[in-house]
Amino acid sequence: MPRPRLRLPLTGVLRLGRPSDIWFKPAVSVVAAVAPPNLILLALGRLDLAMYTMAGSLCALYAHNRPYAARARVLARVVLGMTVGLGVALLAASLTTSAVALVTVGALLAAAQKALCDATRLGPPANVVLTFISSAALFAPQTLGQVPGHLGLALATGAWAWLIGMAPGLARPHGPERRATAHALNAAAAHAATDGTGDGHDRTRTAAADAVHAAWQTLLSARAGETRRALERLVVRAEIALAAPADTDPTRLRGWARDLRGTGPVPSPGDLVDDAELLGIDTELPTHRPPLWHRLRALGLLAPIAARTVLGCALAGYVALALGVGRPYWALVTAASLYQANVTLTWSRGVQRVVGNLVGVLAFATLVPLAHVHRAALVLVCLALNFGAEALISRNYWLGSVCVTPMALLITEFAQVQDSGRLITERLVDTLVGAVVGFVAAVAVTNRRAGDRLTGALTAVERAREHAARVLAEPRPAPGALESARRSLAAALVDLRASADAASGEWWQRVPPRERVVTAEQSGHRTLAATVRRQGLVLDRDASTKAEDARR
Repeated sequence: MPRPRLRLPLTGVLRLGRPSDIWFKPAVSVVAAVAPPNLILLALGRLDLAMYTMAGSLCALYAHNRPYAARARVLARVVLGMTVGLGVALLAASLTTSAVALVTVGALLAAAQKALCDATRLGPPANVVLTFISSAALFAPQTLGQVPGHLGLALATGAWAWLIGMAPGLARPHGPERRATAHALNAAAAHAATDGTGDGHDRTRTAAADAVHAAWQTLLSARAGETRRALERLVVRAEIALAAPADTDPTRLRGWARDLRGTGPVPSPGDLVDDAELLGIDTELPTHRPPLWHRLRALGLLAPIAARTVLGCALAGYVALALGVGRPYWALVTAASLYQANVTLTWSRGVQRVVGNLVGVLAFATLVPLAHVHRAALVLVCLALNFGAEALISRNYWLGSVCVTPMALLITEFAQVQDSGRLITERLVDTLVGAVVGFVAAVAVTNRRAGDRLTGALTAVERAREHAARVLAEPRPAPGALESARRSLAAALVDLRASADAASGEWWQRVPPRERVVTAEQSGHRTLAATVRRQGLVLDRDASTKAEDARR
């Protein structure tokens, strides 16, 4: 098996993309979560405690794409995880003043946070915010007697962030499920518009498969009810379009996606005669969440990423200390923020981080005179930067960093006014050290398990395809057997594409030939199309359109 060559791209790394469909939700939520505690501390003259309240408030950034039942659990765990990380950091800071020891603790914390966030698929901003808080707390003057009170502030504001995250459910209780379903319909429509041919066919198929899989995961974590059942029918239509794009009318899919906006009734695809195609869902519901041992096993698969994180963060902190940086927490945070699924993506994130921080330092130099006018101005500028970071980061990571950098620098002035020149110098040194040392650690720690995971994903697709083919060959399959086989094959194909993308950008490892991956994908999607046709879910475009017009 060939070893892929390491390619470190520069073109396109800084290109701006379209903003996230829900960019405004984390942006508004973080302002709503941060503003009241900071304004209260301002009125009390205790802005020096803002770091502890922000630890809890920043939990409002998480889980905006999850249904509210699942969001309640995830946000509670984020608050708990944030508090535990903060507690470890504060205990370390109160027990020792050794910078080397504190850097070591910070690196171990960063690795644990990275592994747990990846294993649980927490989603953005993942481990970066957790590491930012715990690393900064390591270098805050602390005594053992102060730790309980500071943790209490973090828990209280974490509870407030939980309420902020859950509040939109009062107006749109099914908003996340509707958005996920609409995204799947639009992605499937884009694929159907290619009629299964053309240069963009593979790209649109991958995007549609990811969107459909994400929609199923969202619905399976939502509360049961008529609304979810109606949304399931629409995701089935998106899944059918993915399997048989030439027999699908993309205009109808886009129309259903538009109808899902707001709080109106969920559209009903009238060409689904009954719910036979949904039989596989009910059997999946009790087991859709991976067992605990599977999630613990994922930590083992993530061991190379965790090793990169602990090595990169520790070395970055030690080098920053050697260069005279007194509190090198930003070097740790920079290194921790780099690590992605493979070395190529880690390189791209490093370039984005450096560029964003350099521009952000210039923004800090521009904003700091305004922040020094009054303590209230300092708080308001930080709130504006909080909003800007979340509004821009989905377009490209470097653009969000332009707001994150001055915000982090200004937060250090909550306790007391700092020397701006020294802050800028230390931030530049920390950024460059963290990026360079962090990337070197990524190259040094080879993730050979990426190739193993791809081999396993290939085997899973081949087995799922063979199983689906056997069910297809049966004259009268058991109820739900064909649908269950189709869903298993679709999920295996999504995992194969993710594994192939991760392995293709990894450094110095043996992976299966690309031709085997392409062949497995093509044969898998042909089998998917065959199952759809066997189930009788594909209707003629003109006939189905006429039937719908007649019903109207």
